Amino acid sequence: MCRNIKTLFNFDPPVTGEEIQAASLQFVRKISGFNKPSRTNEAAFLAAVDEIAGISTRLIHSLETNAPPKNREERAAKAKARALGKVALESARRGL
Repeated sequence: MCRNIKTLFNFDPPVTGEEIQAASLQFVRKISGFNKPSRTNEAAFLAAVDEIAGISTRLIHSLETNAPPKNREERAAKAKARALGKVALESARRGL
């Protein structure tokens, strides 16, 4: 999975259309190998992003869970702490 695509289901506040669109763009970039498509491929690229976003929206809205929603701010703080820990570990490993 692309590292920039985040889990979008079961969060408080709920996922936004912009977040779904951004994840869809990352997915299409990953599978196409294009960060920005040529003019020739732009229409197909953008259509794929829109289709993936629509499918993802339907999926997220149809999923059910008994688990309590996850807090976005807590998850972001934990991810930041993990990233800082990885940087510190890598620096220590390199003797920096």
